[in-house]
Amino acid sequence: MKIIVCGAGQVGGQIALRLSQEGHSVTVIDLDPDLIQRMTDRLDVSGVVGHAAHPDVQERAGAVDAEMLIAATQIDEVNMIACQVAHSEFNVPQKIARVRAKGYLENRWSDLFRRDHMPIDVIISPENEVAKVAVSRLRKPAAFDMSSYFDGAVSIVAITLPPDCAVLNTPLRQLTELFSTLSAQVLAVRREGRLQIADANDQLLAGDQIHVLSTAADLDRTIAIFVGERKAVRNVVLIGAGNVGLEVAELLEQTAPDIRLRMIERDRVRAEYAADRLNDAIMLNGDGLDADILEEARVGAAEAVITLTDDDRANLLSAALCKQAGCALTIALVKDTVLANLAERIGVDITLNPRATTVSTILRHVRRGRVRAVHVIGEGEAEIVEAQILSTSPIAGKRIRDAGFPDDSVVGAVLSDGKVKLPHGDLTINADDRVVVFVLSKRVREIEQMFRVSVEFF
Repeated sequence: MKIIVCGAGQVGGQIALRLSQEGHSVTVIDLDPDLIQRMTDRLDVSGVVGHAAHPDVQERAGAVDAEMLIAATQIDEVNMIACQVAHSEFNVPQKIARVRAKGYLENRWSDLFRRDHMPIDVIISPENEVAKVAVSRLRKPAAFDMSSYFDGAVSIVAITLPPDCAVLNTPLRQLTELFSTLSAQVLAVRREGRLQIADANDQLLAGDQIHVLSTAADLDRTIAIFVGERKAVRNVVLIGAGNVGLEVAELLEQTAPDIRLRMIERDRVRAEYAADRLNDAIMLNGDGLDADILEEARVGAAEAVITLTDDDRANLLSAALCKQAGCALTIALVKDTVLANLAERIGVDITLNPRATTVSTILRHVRRGRVRAVHVIGEGEAEIVEAQILSTSPIAGKRIRDAGFPDDSVVGAVLSDGKVKLPHGDLTINADDRVVVFVLSKRVREIEQMFRVSVEFF
């Protein structure tokens, strides 16, 4: 596929990296010649220096025969106009834009992005995506990563096994015998920094990070088996009432009214604005690194603190201070991967990366076949893909053992006739079934081909 990526920043750069690794023809547009030079030196991509919304720049980037344009610059208006130009001048079939300003995203302005107005096929809102991830972490505090599939019928959670885990040194194949009524499966294990697909003979060790799939009905029980019972989150402190912080607070008020929420915001005007937007949250005006403010917010008694300012360092330090004060769960918004790697050492339990969530959303629309969801693991080491099987797919009508799933991949679950089925070798995958696959990045292209429409369809 020929794809133009507008913006060579963190999101655009990561998207270009993933797509080029998978063999797509990628051209990156950016105003900064140094960024373009670094991209073309490091990746197998072409680069064009210029303004992404200018027709002549898009023409030089190959928009005449491009199949997709992904607009991921830092400026919403540039992204929107870039999509308009790609549609009006070059008839690019699919256009994806990152739009951050909440004013554009309100339901009453949804007509703005109709094909005959501002033709954008997919709008990605990093703030909204991060807010949903943050709220999901509060619902399942034992998991440091979580994603849902089959419209919420199954979830895959990432858990670090504690020293007192009840099933340590137990081969995975025995877990099925021990918990015969449990609808769950361990899909992958990270040990000593290496992520690998789980084997039936593997034994789990303390400190392992596992990715385990469970049906919604058994999710709480599954988590309890691996990490024990955890106290529900009721008292939450949010530090930072910017776009992300306010989005999280509003989502919590809508979906978790039983949570008691306190917020800390340094800027008085912004604090007053956020207080007016929220119904029940208690707003404190002050610095999230100020010990007196943290004490006033009672972070030591909170079940969770989420730091959501625009400063990665401040988020990590504030979360670490809250952990020292006695907070059970600390979550920090961290865009810088290098800084995120320090989180565990200083007592921060979970980091949120808006780039990773945005990239996952964009990849879902890039994948061929009827892909319904994509979740990127870590810095792109693996993906979880949910796809619907078309009648002309090469695996339709085949048993799992005969379908040719590559090494370094595993089928997590199949949704057939509305019923979730955990996989076994003799399970047949039929047309219209939906399948969840955990796959290491080097095999993603092979999995994508398995979900494609066969040539005979045409």
